[in-house]
Amino acid sequence: MSALNHFHETAIDALEKISACLPDGAKLCLTIYTPEKPELDIVLQDDGLDLNEVVSTLRRRGLSIDGDNAYKSDLCDVIIGSLAVGAQNGTPPPAGHWAQRFFDIGREERGLHEELVAALKLNRENLRACQATIHLAGYFDPAYVNDAQAAMAVADAALAKAGA
Repeated sequence: MSALNHFHETAIDALEKISACLPDGAKLCLTIYTPEKPELDIVLQDDGLDLNEVVSTLRRRGLSIDGDNAYKSDLCDVIIGSLAVGAQNGTPPPAGHWAQRFFDIGREERGLHEELVAALKLNRENLRACQATIHLAGYFDPAYVNDAQAAMAVADAALAKAGA
């Protein structure tokens, strides 16, 4: 018998003994973490144990969402990816998937972005037309023209940044 199998059997025996002493309704979970050797990690749990409840218990005892770990990093990557794919109006997550709300946020933000770009384009064109009309009429204040030119430069820079 390998050392790992022996350890596994010993852990199961210990869990059975501990379980016999637990108050009614209490559940037991044993997690064995082996640094840099995830293939040796073991999670043993009572039947019907909800691992989400285990995480909630750990959080009540000080486990934090602060700090760095692969799970949180992967979770954040999925959220960021869902936002980006939604903004690009790409393929949504499967029906009922928890990332759908982030995809929807990305899509809604993209829609708002497109509305603002269209409004800025319209305002910029109207400002240009007003400036041209005043200039052609021959009675314009040079300060107005300078301010209008500056406003159009700001609009042009924003539109260029937006890819419009």
